[in-house]
Amino acid sequence: MIMKLQGLTKRRHRLMELIGDGGLAVLPAALEQSRSRDTLYKYRPDSDLYYMTGFEEPEAVAVLIPGRGQGEFILFCKEKDPEKELWHGPRVGPKGAVAEYGADDAFPITEIDEILPGLLAQSERVYYTMGVNTVFDQRLLAWMHVLSSRRQSGHAPDELVALDHLLHEMRLFKDRKELSAMKRSAKIAVGAHLRAMRACYPGMMEYEMEAELLCEFRRNDAEHSYCPIVAGGENACVLHYQNNNAPLKDGDLVLVDAGCEYEFYASDITRTFPVNGTFTDPQRELYDVVYSANRAAIKKVQPGNHWNDPHSAAVKEITLGLRDLGILNGRLPSLIKAEAYRPFFMHRTGHWLGMDVHDVGDYKIGEQWRLLEPGMVMTIEPGIYIGGNAKGIPKRWRGIGIRIEDDVYLARHGPQVFSEGLPVLAKEIEDLMAGVN
Repeated sequence: MIMKLQGLTKRRHRLMELIGDGGLAVLPAALEQSRSRDTLYKYRPDSDLYYMTGFEEPEAVAVLIPGRGQGEFILFCKEKDPEKELWHGPRVGPKGAVAEYGADDAFPITEIDEILPGLLAQSERVYYTMGVNTVFDQRLLAWMHVLSSRRQSGHAPDELVALDHLLHEMRLFKDRKELSAMKRSAKIAVGAHLRAMRACYPGMMEYEMEAELLCEFRRNDAEHSYCPIVAGGENACVLHYQNNNAPLKDGDLVLVDAGCEYEFYASDITRTFPVNGTFTDPQRELYDVVYSANRAAIKKVQPGNHWNDPHSAAVKEITLGLRDLGILNGRLPSLIKAEAYRPFFMHRTGHWLGMDVHDVGDYKIGEQWRLLEPGMVMTIEPGIYIGGNAKGIPKRWRGIGIRIEDDVYLARHGPQVFSEGLPVLAKEIEDLMAGVN
């Protein structure tokens, strides 16, 4: 616990250094979300607030004030309430916020209207992320409006500055503790995919395979980081397929896109494999193209390369593979320039990964793709999707959707694949499903 608090304190001091004297940062908790009527979804804290404080309760607001001493951390949170805690579990309370979370001071959330405007009035700049918590947006703007009306007496900040620009750049680079959680998250997800492959059989329902994934997540103290995609046959050509209610047919492939969240850090892994354990020739032909694109893209995850370099490598391999199969015709440079691959590979090759599945961080600096640096974690996920009604495509390839996705950390010496324990070669997958050691 002491080491965790030290890490959080270091993060807060780093952010306060970036904000500077005269600035003040405000981070509200995520709102609780209604599932239906009086039933709520399981609460998940706001990533930015948790990253800075480790605090997990709703109805909380963190305030960082660089100009006070070494920098002050104030937390507004719910008070202790024995009756409500009987129903919903223990609360930290203001005293606990100081003792357990390292707050310099803490107040009941019910007192925020009396206290926070006074803190805002003492600041020149307020750093805040608009548009995430629209309810709190309105409260903050109302306080700012009141203070602005008193400007002649000198009580109003001069600027409202986007906090996410600074904070999300910090979150883009993972520290040792974050990487440990992400490795564990990937390991759990790998185990879930292995379980799904071993459990698969013709006639199994997509939701039955989903249940195998979710069971493996929960038995390892993890939650799914997004709703799993279990897409048999042509369903795999729907990129965000969610129904998971069709039978898995003999002779088809099944695409499984599933990751988990461990200690609020996500994994995001996809494998595509034959329902009966053996690839057909057309399936194998397309699969090998996607596999080559996946490997080529991972090799481009190197310090000093541009963010777009892995995507360019994947595009080249997929375009070349589709041309060699006769699905595309023409010179490779011309096909790539014309984006002839787009009807079959219509998404990017990856995204940042961290506390959020599609994690924060800019992909461009100005108008240029940013350089890749050690500490970044991303997905690499090329794919080929040929719908059942694709025109001009031989029937043997129609209705096939394939994606191979890995979680990749950029270390100083190059890429580390957190999902490397999961078979990816077609022969490895067939051997696993056949029970070959």
